[in-house]
Amino acid sequence: MPPPPTAPPAWPKAEASSATEAGPPAGPASQAPAAGSGGSASDPPEPGGSTSASAPPEPGGAASPDAEPQDAAYPTPTPTPAAWPPVPRRPAVSPPVTPHPVTSPHVTSSPDGQPPLPPLPTEPPSADPRAAVPRPVPTRPVDPPPSPPTNPPPDQDGPRIERPTPAPRPRGHVGTRPPTYDAEPTALPAADPDDLDDLVADTVLDGARYGACTLRAVSVRGDSARYRGEPRRDSLLTARFGTGEHALLLVAMATGARAAPGAHRAAAEACHWIGRAVGRSHARLAEDIRDGRRGDLKSGLHRLTDRSLGKLRASAHEQGVDPEEYAAGLRCLLLSADPGCRTRVFFGVGPGGLFRLREGEWQDIEPQVTDIKGEPVLGYGSPPSETPGGDRLTMDLGIPTPPSPYEPAPEPPREPFRFRTSVARPGDTLLMCSGGLAEPLRGEPELGEYLAERWSRPEPPGLAEFLADSQVRVKGYADDRTAAAVWEA
Repeated sequence: MPPPPTAPPAWPKAEASSATEAGPPAGPASQAPAAGSGGSASDPPEPGGSTSASAPPEPGGAASPDAEPQDAAYPTPTPTPAAWPPVPRRPAVSPPVTPHPVTSPHVTSSPDGQPPLPPLPTEPPSADPRAAVPRPVPTRPVDPPPSPPTNPPPDQDGPRIERPTPAPRPRGHVGTRPPTYDAEPTALPAADPDDLDDLVADTVLDGARYGACTLRAVSVRGDSARYRGEPRRDSLLTARFGTGEHALLLVAMATGARAAPGAHRAAAEACHWIGRAVGRSHARLAEDIRDGRRGDLKSGLHRLTDRSLGKLRASAHEQGVDPEEYAAGLRCLLLSADPGCRTRVFFGVGPGGLFRLREGEWQDIEPQVTDIKGEPVLGYGSPPSETPGGDRLTMDLGIPTPPSPYEPAPEPPREPFRFRTSVARPGDTLLMCSGGLAEPLRGEPELGEYLAERWSRPEPPGLAEFLADSQVRVKGYADDRTAAAVWEA
C-alpha cells in the first residue's frame, strides 16, 4: 500500500447517529464534532462545516479542516439516510480493490439489505478542501444502455434494415416421377476446328420492353441432346427494324428435322431468311398492323414465308443434301412498338403452339387449318368418289401405284400456312413456343398450372426467372424448348 500523504486528508469523518438509532458505532466515528466547527447535531450544516448525522451531506459541501483525520488509503464512506443501517468502517489493512465501473468514491449500501459496494481508488485530494467538487453518489451500478432494435417502430428515429421477402424457388420438374436425364448439361457437341462458326450455344436468352408490351425469349437445349452431346436443333432470332413508334419487333423460331445431321444449320438459315424478308418490308408491315389490314397482312406474310422456305430448299440442293432432311418448321411473331397499337400478329409453318394466359387460365389459340382449296393433295383431304370416266370407286385395295415414267414424281405435301391476329388486353400474356414446350403444356396439366401461377403476377419475370420457369421439366418430354412470351401492361 502506498504511504499516506503528509497533508491531512479532506475526507469527512463519520458523525454520530441520531438518537433514534440503536446506538453509536464504537470508535472515533462516534465522537462529537470539534468545537471550532460552528454547528451541532441539531443545527443545519453551515457552508464548509461538518455534516450532521440527522441530514445527508449536501452535494456541494466539503469536510471541515478540524475534523479528525482518517485513513487516507481507505476513507470512511458517506453515511446513509436514517432509514438505512450504518456503514461499518473497513479495516486499515485490506487487499487491493478491483476498480468498479462506477467512478464515484461515495458508495452506499442497498436499501434491500445488499452488501455495500467496495470503495474505488481515487486521485489524492488537493490541499484546499473547498476546491474538491464531489461527484454524484449513485446507489446502484448503472446498467449498460440496451442495444437499439434492428427494426425500430415507424414512430422512432433510427436506421431501418429492410429484409427482402424470399421469393419461392422455381420447381425442378412436375409430374409424379422425375425425368430420366440430368437437369444440367452433360456433354458438349463435337467441334470442327475449321468451322467453329457452326457451334451452337446451349442456351440463348433475350428480352426487351417497347410500348405496352414486355418481351422475354429463350431457347434451351433439350435433356436428351444434352446427354448425348448433340447440338440444339432449335434456333431463335429477335430483331427490331425501324425506330420510334414506327419500329417493328420480330421474334422468329425454327426447329430442324429430327435425326438430321445439319438440322441446327437449317433452322438458323430459316430464321435468317425470314428476318431479311421482314426487315426489308418492315415499314409496310408496321403500317398494315397499325391500320388493322388483316387480309393484306396474311397474303404478304404468306409470300414472305414461302420465299424464305424456298431459299432454304435451294440451299439444300446446293449442298447436295436431301431437301426433306434440310428443312425446318418456322414460327414468327410481329409486335408494333407503338404504345397505342395492341395488335399481335402470328404466322408460320410447322408444329408448335400459340397460347394466351388471360385471368389465370390458359387458352390454346393455335390457328387450325380446316379448309383446303384446290385439287386433292396426297395426305390431305379425301380422294374423289368417282373416276374422271364416271366409274365409282367401291374398294381401295391399298396397292401403291408406281409413278409414271412420263410424269415427274409428285412433291411431298407441305405444311399449311398458319396465320392469326389478336388484340391484346391489359394483363394478358401471349406465349409462342416450339413443340418442345407446346407438347408438355398440352399433355401435363400441372405444368400449365405452375406457369400460370408464375406468369400471372403484376410484374413480368426477369430474364433469369423466365429461364428457370421455361426449364421446368416433365418426364417423357426431352426435346429442345424455345419460347417467346409477351406481357401486356
